Parts: sequence; C-alpha cells; structure tokens
Amino acid sequence: MHPKALLDACAELIRQVLTFEHPADAVVSRYFRDHRSLGPRERATLAETTYAVLRKKLLFEQFARSGSGPRERRLAILGFHGPRDFVKSALADHEKKWLDDCDSVRPEELMEHHRHNLPQWLVEPLKAQLGEEGFVQLAQSMLKPAPLDLRVNALKDKRDAVQKELAKAGIAAQATPYSPLGLRIDGKPALSKLDAFTRGAIEVQDEGSQLLAMLLDAKRGEMVVDFCAGAGGKTLAIGASMRNTGRLYAFDVSAHRLDALKPRLARSGLSNVHPAAIAHERDERIKRLAGKIDRVLVDAPCSGLGTLRRSPDLKWRQSPQALAELAHKQAAILASAARLVKSGGRLIYATCSVLPQENEAIAEAFGALHKDFVPLDAGQLLTELKVADATTLCSGGETGSLYLRLWPHLHHTDGFFAAVWTRK
Repeated sequence: MHPKALLDACAELIRQVLTFEHPADAVVSRYFRDHRSLGPRERATLAETTYAVLRKKLLFEQFARSGSGPRERRLAILGFHGPRDFVKSALADHEKKWLDDCDSVRPEELMEHHRHNLPQWLVEPLKAQLGEEGFVQLAQSMLKPAPLDLRVNALKDKRDAVQKELAKAGIAAQATPYSPLGLRIDGKPALSKLDAFTRGAIEVQDEGSQLLAMLLDAKRGEMVVDFCAGAGGKTLAIGASMRNTGRLYAFDVSAHRLDALKPRLARSGLSNVHPAAIAHERDERIKRLAGKIDRVLVDAPCSGLGTLRRSPDLKWRQSPQALAELAHKQAAILASAARLVKSGGRLIYATCSVLPQENEAIAEAFGALHKDFVPLDAGQLLTELKVADATTLCSGGETGSLYLRLWPHLHHTDGFFAAVWTRK
C-alpha cells in the first residue's frame, strides 16, 4: 500500500477508535473484516499505530495542536508504526517540519501528565499505593506493549520440549520466572499456524493469570467452579491441573464468551470441563450446587486497569462512576459464589485491576461479613507450590504477603490481585 493511503487508513481507524463506543480491539477487528485486502504488514501498522495513539493520547493531542489538517491524521502521523522516512514520504514539507519539531522535544521538557498519559482520577490512587518513584515506573511500563505469554498444556507436553520446538520454528521463547508452565515471546508470531498450537500444547495466557490458576490448587477428582469463566483461559489451566479428572464448571453470564471457549477446549484435550451460561449470580444452577464445591474461583468483572499495556483504551473508557458500579457488582458476585464452597473448601476473589477499591476493599468487606471464611496467606500458598520468590508477588496483612498483588513494572505481568479463603 502506498504510504499516503496507509496513513489515511490509520487516520480513519483512529477516528473510529477514539469515539470509545466499543473496545479498541473490537473496532480494529471489525475494520480488518471490512478491509480484507489488507496484508499482514499493513494490518500490523494499522493496529500498532492505533494503540500507540491510545497509549500516548494526552501527549499526542498536545503536539497535534500545533499541526494542521484533520486531527486524526495528525495523531496518526505522531503514532505511526514504522520508519520515520516511510511516513514522511506521505507528508507535505510543512508536516515534515512539524513532525521533526515534535520528535525533538525531550521527555524532561514535558508536563507530568504528558509523560504519564493517564487520566487524573487514576493518578492519585496509584501514587498513594506506589509513591512518586513507583508511580513513574508503573506509568512508563504501561506505555509499552506487553510481551506474549504462553502456557504449556501439561497434559500434552513439557515446557522444555515446547521451547525447543518453538526455537526450531524461529520463535525465541524464554521461560517465565514464576509460572513453571509459562513461556514469554517478544513480538507477535502467527501462533495459530504452529503444530504446538493446533494440537493444544500451548495457549496464550499472561503469567499472572497462570499464577491465579495455580493459587486455586485444584486437585484430582474435585468439584471446581470457575465462576466468571469468560473465554476460559483460567478454566483450561485449572482443568489441566486437575489432570482431566473431577468436574469443572465454567460459568458466565455471556454465552457468547463461553462460545469462544469451545475451540480452545477441543484443542486442550480436556473432558472434565462443563461450560454453562447463567442468567445472573443467583441463578438456579448456583443454588443447586450450594455447599458442594471444593474450589471456587471468582475472576470478577473489573475495570481491567491492570491490562493497560494490552488495552490502553480502558484508561479513557473507564470512569470513577463506572468503578463505583463495578464495586457493587463485585461484592454481590463474590457473596453469591461463596455459597457454593463446602466446609474446608477454598475460595479465591481475583481481578485484573490495580485499584484498592476493586481489590483489598472488596476482600476486606467480604471477610467482615462472612466470618465462616478464614483468610489464607497467598505468599505462603505459592511458596508451598514452589513458585520462586513467591512472597515478592504479594502484599498486605500482618505477614505482608496476604494477597497476591502483581504489577507490570515489578513483575512484568499484567496487574492482578487475588485474595484466598478457606471455609470453616
């Protein structure tokens, strides 16, 4: 595609994404479906340019004020994914000079909000948790794309063997530092064409998500519920840890999301997983299983603000009002899911948020109201599971390791939280 046409396409995609009516990944996917003639490199340029604009929106909008032409075009020029010479070949002389002027601005010359590119309502609670230095480190990490993490399906293969298989395919993969089943890849290779993928030996799953499944520690032959299963990444990890025995229910209010689990389930070789769409957290299916379940994972609907490396649009699509509504829903879902847990069973509440109001506040309120649930130390549990440096992944409580608390800038995972209880 000619540079000018590609730049125009980037500007149009950015215009569609910046309405924030739908998640950015859904808008990008729809655009590609509507423009099937686009090649892999063109798609990569379009997607990465769009995500660069979302990551640095405050900075690019400030620079764009001094430019000319349509706003979306100026943003596309600033965020263009590719050599500067390539994009400059599509620009007029005055646009080239403007771009050079923007590129010459040093980070230390920028105002703070143009460096961190976060909405102000999000800045204060993050600084309160991390301090100024930690906040700066987190903000910088959120401006970079996340690596691609894979989980090796222990039912089908070993990590070392898969790592060697990927190397033969020209894909360098490093063992993740905490999850014994994880591999980390830079870039975005076409995994779906690999034999390791088609035979179910690997699944895409962030290392933090893998650790959540480990923390549940589901055993052979148990009755287990993944209460908000979604597309089933954690469900598949839990099913494999159960060695394809027992019964694992994958509940979700979205039948559409559960449909995405079906092809993954077929590849995995698991036969112990039972997906089921429920109407709400008080569904009759839930009532029938009350007090019968050994392990329950509540990966609650949340702001997703721990995933800004992957979904930078979330920081512009969320709001304090939306968070207040989410907190009410999170508390209700956790209370309903807790009814499933039998005496001696384990309950986990988890989010991919970095905000205390979705995490510690929900866990502590639940504990205060449900005295029959005794908190367990996540750091100790992960240590017993032989996770390296487990206590450094945790915070809170008298031990300082009561909750799993993962941060992108510290642990190179998505931001995750988990609280664990056992029922008396």
